[in-house]
Amino acid sequence: MRYFLKRDACLKWLETPAVYHLKKDELYELDDEAFALLKSSAGEEGCRVDSLDFLGFCLEEDLLSDERSAGKRPPVVSSPVPSLRYLELQITDRCNLKCRHCYIGECAEFHELSVASITDILREFEQMQGLRVLITGGEPLLHGSFDAINALLPEFSLRKVLFTNGLLVSKKSLAGLNVHEIQVSIDGLQAAHDLLRGQGTFSKAMAAVRLCADKGIDVSVSTMVHTGNLADFDEMDHLFRGLGIKDWTVDIPCPAGRMEENSLLQVMPEDGGSYLRYGFGGGIHSSASGFGCGLHLMSVSADGRASKCTFYADRAVGHIEEGLRECWQRVVPVKLSALACDCDYLDVCRGGCRFRAEQAGGPLSKDLYKCHFYGII
Repeated sequence: MRYFLKRDACLKWLETPAVYHLKKDELYELDDEAFALLKSSAGEEGCRVDSLDFLGFCLEEDLLSDERSAGKRPPVVSSPVPSLRYLELQITDRCNLKCRHCYIGECAEFHELSVASITDILREFEQMQGLRVLITGGEPLLHGSFDAINALLPEFSLRKVLFTNGLLVSKKSLAGLNVHEIQVSIDGLQAAHDLLRGQGTFSKAMAAVRLCADKGIDVSVSTMVHTGNLADFDEMDHLFRGLGIKDWTVDIPCPAGRMEENSLLQVMPEDGGSYLRYGFGGGIHSSASGFGCGLHLMSVSADGRASKCTFYADRAVGHIEEGLRECWQRVVPVKLSALACDCDYLDVCRGGCRFRAEQAGGPLSKDLYKCHFYGII
């Protein structure tokens, strides 16, 4: 019997050969023999699999099938090193909220990437063996040509994750939505969330979470720790697990944008560090030790600036018109050996959030929130 690579199983030539399952968000590193076999299974004729153990694994993980998969596959070529695996794509900076912690702050004018530019970016990201595109804003559903963007997404062998505040999520907006996952911001229970994002926003955001879950869409939640939600985390943990949330990401906002004007919401490291123990789920597919946060991540802002993450937009490495690969090659990875950190948790912590650490004490400084999380201060 001959077997064929499933449509959602995409070969990626990263630092090591791998296969990435788009729907499961699982990355499997392969040796040369397994990679060659799966590459032949992606062809019209499929392949024979002599190893029953390997065949059983591939069938169990939904990588192979005895039915041919239709459609054209992207080329499998060597990625840059380090590989660009995650792309934050801010398609617009328009938003229907004025959250008190928003790092963007007030915009003198609004920007949004054109459909043509987004197409070029996604095509190059795919060619660079990218894994996951994070479609962000502002509120991305407010993009003037969102329907056209949504229509082109199936062309690319990438996992698409839509970041939203949930207010525009409805049965109508979900119909035909071509993403694998929707991440909704929930910043506490009702009083705490509404304190940050506005009266009535919690009920709408939670309605969006439940609607996505009912539709069988992978749902993740992002929560920012602030002084108003410190008593909510145990109940949020129970709530999100009960709803079947895929990932719950907990972080602490950086003092940027509107957060600078709302400093009373900022939690100090000695109080906030312990809340980083909350959250669950997969996270990133890391490949190398010895490097800090963001080794495989880059951000593109709504005005086309490319930077190592959204917080560094004012220190862009280039403009997307120069090409994604050209901009990525200018991002300098952070070496852990260069940091002021020297504790036993460094390889796990990876220096914490570098932007947050830089704001507190300079480019080589410690992220004090992480230090308090690990109890080393």
